[in-house]
Amino acid sequence: MKNLVILGGGYGGMRILHKLLPDHLPDDVTITLVDRNPYHCLKTEYYALAAGTISDQHIRVSFPEDPRLKTVYGEITSINLAEKQVLLKGKEAVAYDDLVIGLGCEDNYHHVPGAETFTYSIQTIDKSRRTYQALNNLGEGGTVSIVGAGLSGVELASELIESRSDLKIKLFDRGDHILSAYPKRLSTYVESWFRDHHVEIVSNSNITEVQENVLYNHGEPIPSDVIVWTAGIQPNKIVRDLDIEKDKHGRAVLTPQHFLPSDDSVFVVGDCASLPHAPSAQLAEGQAEQIVEVLLKKWASEPLPESFPTIKLKGVLGSLGKKHGFGLVADRAITGRVARLLKSGILWMYKHHNG
Repeated sequence: MKNLVILGGGYGGMRILHKLLPDHLPDDVTITLVDRNPYHCLKTEYYALAAGTISDQHIRVSFPEDPRLKTVYGEITSINLAEKQVLLKGKEAVAYDDLVIGLGCEDNYHHVPGAETFTYSIQTIDKSRRTYQALNNLGEGGTVSIVGAGLSGVELASELIESRSDLKIKLFDRGDHILSAYPKRLSTYVESWFRDHHVEIVSNSNITEVQENVLYNHGEPIPSDVIVWTAGIQPNKIVRDLDIEKDKHGRAVLTPQHFLPSDDSVFVVGDCASLPHAPSAQLAEGQAEQIVEVLLKKWASEPLPESFPTIKLKGVLGSLGKKHGFGLVADRAITGRVARLLKSGILWMYKHHNG
């Protein structure tokens, strides 16, 4: 029997499971899923969990159940590519014939002194829970500083001001405008929404140091009761520590078939993979479908696809609280209630399909 090991039950890992099970997995192949948690987490909704507007249960989805699927819950310490083993803390190593690494990303603190120690995060469900406790235990009028005004920072700030309108929220960004990766119409709309809701935007910021309850912008101290870091990501440390070819961002360089150039039994999906698009759930799912096609041909001893069509992304949607939103759909900028309804509908469909 061959054993396919999937590291991480995120968006890419879940899509692979649903594409193979129950009807397309060969009889001589089993799957072992390794994850910290006994459920799939909707990472795109961590901002709402941290703000306290949804429950923990709202963002959990059960893994598939199948007699050929074994689940191992634990902390991965390293991957031994030579021995084809995944090493776990306090547990037996897991051997693989084929391996899919889908371990996601971590915060990138850009070597800012004190940032990792004195800030909160929404990169994992566990860290989002801790952030929720810190934010919602604040007394009336507390100051929250959010570093980074990309999609995560914007959604957290907007959700938090609806959850705790008494708080003073400061949103720090390095650029002239927030959401710099999006059309100016969207950033202008979101900035206007923030002004109406009394969120302070600090543009052209440069966070030079973080101490306990103090954020330094261009060296100037800014007292803050809670500081949340959403200023960039990097691949999981397990991948960063692998002796493999990586791009300038530390992501694994892959062949067109999504495996390592040096090892055709090791695939990388999602945030740890070097791809032409920015990491996203959509991208991970699209890549996962192509990985399944490669695996099925490999197991059947058929020629592998020489290339794949470019993964087409349908767009990006962001929320501004429960009633407003923004996004790009088919390269068209949309704002207001329609954008928020679209995002809510897509989330419902995803949970209904996978749950």
